[in-house]
Amino acid sequence: MGTTEYIIAGAVALLLTGYVAWRFYRHQCLLRDRAHLMREAVRNRDFTFRLPLKGLFFGERAMQKALNDLSKDINVLTAQKEIESWQKLTRVLTHEIMNAATPISSISQAYLADPNIKGTPYEEGIQAIQKTSESLSNFVRNFRTITLVQEPDMREVNLAGLCRSLRSLYPNLTWHTDIAPDTCIRADESMMMQVLTNLTKNAVEAGATDMDIRWNKALYVSNNGAPIPAEVRGEMFVPFFTTKRSGSGIGLSLSRQMTVMQGMKLSLTERPVPSYRTTFVIAP
Repeated sequence: MGTTEYIIAGAVALLLTGYVAWRFYRHQCLLRDRAHLMREAVRNRDFTFRLPLKGLFFGERAMQKALNDLSKDINVLTAQKEIESWQKLTRVLTHEIMNAATPISSISQAYLADPNIKGTPYEEGIQAIQKTSESLSNFVRNFRTITLVQEPDMREVNLAGLCRSLRSLYPNLTWHTDIAPDTCIRADESMMMQVLTNLTKNAVEAGATDMDIRWNKALYVSNNGAPIPAEVRGEMFVPFFTTKRSGSGIGLSLSRQMTVMQGMKLSLTERPVPSYRTTFVIAP
């Protein structure tokens, strides 16, 4: 082999080495960026990340797939712990409130039944106390509903049939559904119906006239009602948080609790389905 051939072979080897080094560097940058994205997601308590597997070696693909699957498990566990915390707090508060409200109600009733009180200036004040104690008792009864949800009866549920039942409850809405007739999920049918009814009821109260329900590895429920303000998004699943004058604030929190009990998660998407203002997703 002559000098020219050696030079060419050396140049080719140098180019190949440089190309391999460049690809290696680029691959390491890809892994660094992935690590940064996952770290930021965890810091922001967003466990819904699912990074693509393209461009990874087989071992890295297996690792990324495991992390993607783990993010879903963490998300469900986080929701379960959140609900358990609210349930414990609810039990303590309802117990303490009822201990205080029950004697007040009983004493007020006794005074109102006293003929010496009737027609006196005290009667109006005692009636106000009685009404306040009744309102407090009603609030506690609503409070208790969060802890009284029965264990789900898990079966194969046909989603298309469930949507037909939902549509019959709200015939004045315009409905768009994109669910194959044979699409089924393992769930408690009555719980799922309650969750979908709560979402539809909230949509109607927000001025919605159009609903869209579609299935794409998860159930997406969209409406064209008033969008949910950014400052409310972080609180909307907190029990008794409401922006409505007559709202109880338990619909969404109860709906999330029921989905978690079925091994799913109810959440609000960052980007609604096109042509709609609000989209909730129920992810198995």
